[in-house]
Amino acid sequence: MTIPARLTALAVTGAAVLGLVAQTGASAAPVRPPHQHVDEIDVYGHRGASGYRPEHTLAAYELAARMGADFIEPDLVPTKDGHLVARHENEISGTTDVAERPEFADRKTTKVIDGTAITGWFTEDFTLAELKTLRAVERIPELRPNNTIYDGRFEVPTLQEVLDLRARLSRELGREIGVAPETKHPSYFAAIGLPLEPKLADVLDRNRLNHPRAKVAVQSFEVGNLKRLDREVRVRLVQLISSSGAPQDFIEAGDPRTYADLVTPEGLREIAGYADVIGPDTEVVLPVDERGFLTEPTEVVADAHRAGLDVVPYTVRAENEFLPADFRSSADPAAYGDVFAFYEALFDQGIDGIFSDHPDTAVLAAQEHARR
Repeated sequence: MTIPARLTALAVTGAAVLGLVAQTGASAAPVRPPHQHVDEIDVYGHRGASGYRPEHTLAAYELAARMGADFIEPDLVPTKDGHLVARHENEISGTTDVAERPEFADRKTTKVIDGTAITGWFTEDFTLAELKTLRAVERIPELRPNNTIYDGRFEVPTLQEVLDLRARLSRELGREIGVAPETKHPSYFAAIGLPLEPKLADVLDRNRLNHPRAKVAVQSFEVGNLKRLDREVRVRLVQLISSSGAPQDFIEAGDPRTYADLVTPEGLREIAGYADVIGPDTEVVLPVDERGFLTEPTEVVADAHRAGLDVVPYTVRAENEFLPADFRSSADPAAYGDVFAFYEALFDQGIDGIFSDHPDTAVLAAQEHARR
C-alpha cells in the first residue's frame, strides 16, 4: 500500500482507532497492504466493525474492511417478500427504530423462535420496501454509548448491497475482501416457508461467487442446513459451535447430541464430511471457571486440525463485559480491558482466524503475533 493510500485509510478509521488508543494505550493498527496475509490468522469483522458503528450496517462493514479485516460478516434473515437482509436477529426492535414508528405499531407480535417466546417486530412481517424506511440503532448503548451518535443514519442493508460493497472495496483497497454470511434460524424460516438456503445460493450464483476459489464462508449453528448447502454451494462452510446447548435442528429431530458432542474427535470427523471450518465460542477453546477466569485450554483446536478443519473462534470484544476476568481492567463493564493479551492467549492455541467486533485490534494483534 502506498503512503497516501495508507493515510487515506487511517483517516477514515481515525476516530475509532483513537478511541481505542485512549483506552488501551495501544498504537493504531496499520491497514494491511495488498495481498498480505498475516501469519495465516484471518480477521473476521464481526457484524462489521460493530465496536465502532451500529452492527450490520454498510458503514460498519466498510470500516471493518478499511481496518484490515479479511472478511466481513453479515447475519442473514428474510423479508416477507423473500429478500435476504443483514440483521443479527429477525426481531429488530433492538437494532432499528421500528418501535418508534407508529405506522408499524400493529406489527408487534409474539413468536416462538427456536423454542423461546419473543415479543417484538420481525423481518418476515415486513417487505423490503418497508424495512428500507427504518434506520439502524446501536444494540448495546449502555456498553457502546459512542455508537449512538450514528443512530438513525443507516439503512438495513440487503445481502446484495453487502456484496456490492465488498466488490467496490476489494477494487479500492487492492485486496480481496471476503464475506462470511451466517444463516440465522434456518429451521424456523424453513418451517414458515422462507428457507434461506435457495436464496443464498441464488445470490452467490448471480454474483459469480459460488465456486471454490471465492472468498466466501457460509456459517450456521445448525447442522442440517449446512449439509444441504454442501450440495448447493461450492464455497467454504463453517459449523458454528456454542459453548452450551445443542443445534436447534437436533433438538427438533430428537437427536440427543449437543455442541459438546460435535467437538469430540468423532464429532469433528463428522463435521469434516460437510464443512471446512468450525467457529467455536472462545470458551470452547479457552474455558473459564465460575468466576470467569481462564482454566486449562481444551484439545479442540488440535483435534479439529487433525480432522482437517480450520478453527475460527468468536467473538473477541474489547469491553470488560465480554473479556475473561483475567483481562478486565476494572469493574466498569464498558471500559476496555487487555484485549491484546486475550488475543495472544487464543493465538497461542494455533487458531486459524478470529471474529472480532474491533477488527483493528485483531489485525494489530495478528501482526504482533507474527513477529514473535
